[in-house]
Amino acid sequence: MSLTSDTLLVFAWGYNNCGQIGSGSTANQPYPKKVGSFLLGKTTVGIACGQSSSMALLSNGEVYGWGYNGNGHLGIGNNANQLTPCRVTTLQGLCIQQIVSGWGHCLALTDEGLLYAWGSNTFGQLGTGNKNHQLSPVHVMIDKERVVEVAACHSTQTSAAKTQSGQVYMWGQCRGQSILVPYLTHFANTDDVFACFASPPVMWRFMSMEHDDFMTISEALRKEFDSPETADLKFSVDGKCIHVHKAVLKIRCEHFRLMFRSQWTEDQQDVIEISQFSYPVYRSFLQFLYTDTVDLPPEDAIGLLDLATSYCENGLKRLCQQIIKRGITVENAFTLLSAAIRYDAQDLEEFCFRFCVNHLTLVTQTDAFWQVDGAMLKDFITRASHCGAFKN
Repeated sequence: MSLTSDTLLVFAWGYNNCGQIGSGSTANQPYPKKVGSFLLGKTTVGIACGQSSSMALLSNGEVYGWGYNGNGHLGIGNNANQLTPCRVTTLQGLCIQQIVSGWGHCLALTDEGLLYAWGSNTFGQLGTGNKNHQLSPVHVMIDKERVVEVAACHSTQTSAAKTQSGQVYMWGQCRGQSILVPYLTHFANTDDVFACFASPPVMWRFMSMEHDDFMTISEALRKEFDSPETADLKFSVDGKCIHVHKAVLKIRCEHFRLMFRSQWTEDQQDVIEISQFSYPVYRSFLQFLYTDTVDLPPEDAIGLLDLATSYCENGLKRLCQQIIKRGITVENAFTLLSAAIRYDAQDLEEFCFRFCVNHLTLVTQTDAFWQVDGAMLKDFITRASHCGAFKN
């Protein structure tokens, strides 16, 4: 099975005895064919393959499965094989960000860091504490902190997960033993779980190998960020300098392209003073232009969200919202909700509002809840009451 990068369509081919191609029949498929049915007209952002089953993750967080379903591999509530994609309705209302498949089981991770599992459980690979198969997704690792990554591989009965603080857990068939509940390891990443404990040792995700002396464009840009040796422009923020390249900024950001075109002359001093944003926020923004990544705690990501809104950087705005979603807690939930409203981030606002309502008692006991202005507090209470939050 393959996911194209330009149009985000799913193609499948090969052996099809259980309908794992999703073509509507069990006839083998000798060449790539577009997976149709419910996936047509929708954007697929992730795929995962079990031994004889297939899963797809859509951009709106929905999950579809097709193929072999003998032990509930597809999570649709029964064990009948599916020849075309069928939606996992138990996950309705949840926004799934990652799916992975083992030999006959699946793991799904929500945008709130919740982990769900379903399918075959012969070796405890679902992490439920028993060996009962599950026809529908069940919530696991309930007592653990937020999960940020899940891992499984079609050739193994092993599962792994990484939490927000970097702890790595494993369960299922590990070196021939059955681990029925997630076990805390000493590993720093989930790849080591499958390298050391899976049978046979495997990589659960693609690994790219490059010759040592070869550097891609992205790697070169990443290396040259904030490099005084090659930079031709400096930003001064909070008394600290950040070294950048005007060409990169003009290519990557419309704000700078317009600024340099209309305001910049060669005889101007190559230092720009920035006062409206903090050093960590502005440095992260400039680094994002070089790397497409952001490494900030959710509280600082609020400031970056403000910058992204001001500079009309929608891609960065979406990334900031993801960071804030992953880092939301009872203590900072209302602060993040206030920021989402202030910066007109509607999707983030809805996410934070739903979190506050779901944890209403604890959220109302935080300092942040009582420090907001009265108008926002009144609006929140009114909105929450319409959702039935104050009913007995």
